[in-house]
Amino acid sequence: MELKEAIMTRRTVRKFADKAVSKETMTEIISLAAYVPSWKNSQTARWNVVTDRAVIERIANEATMGFEHNKEIILSCPCLVIQSTVTKRCGYERDGSFSTSKGDSWEMYDSGIAAQTFSLAAHDAGLGSVIMGIIDDKKIAEIINLPDTERVTAAIAVGYPAEEPKCPPKKSAEEITRFI
Repeated sequence: MELKEAIMTRRTVRKFADKAVSKETMTEIISLAAYVPSWKNSQTARWNVVTDRAVIERIANEATMGFEHNKEIILSCPCLVIQSTVTKRCGYERDGSFSTSKGDSWEMYDSGIAAQTFSLAAHDAGLGSVIMGIIDDKKIAEIINLPDTERVTAAIAVGYPAEEPKCPPKKSAEEITRFI
């Protein structure tokens, strides 16, 4: 698939077929996501691939902050990827000071780039995904036993799409661009 086609056809998928995603496919996707640019090549994105149904159910039931829609999505996905980031590296100097006015927010910027690259790679592999932010980061970290040196940045439900979502209306470049 060409890049332009991937960008224009990737959709958020919230309903998945009852079909497992292989470890090999997930490894290939993560291998591509590892190519993302990051702050001073810090490469802080981490991928926690959850296929154990008991763990997926626990996250759905205990870590969706009462948001039923995310609970339903998580319960229906065959694979849940918990994206995390190594803390206190991205946006920092060696002495611990911040390099930008954004403080530790740069970690989320790099995580966002990585999550979208992951989703495009998944799309290219024939999988659908949805990046979810309404999650209880601390509860998920506890459930998956995340190291103290990392923090949860997103939950990404992944699987073979059960439907093909339509593209919602998009604003034109003229509506969202300002040339100075």
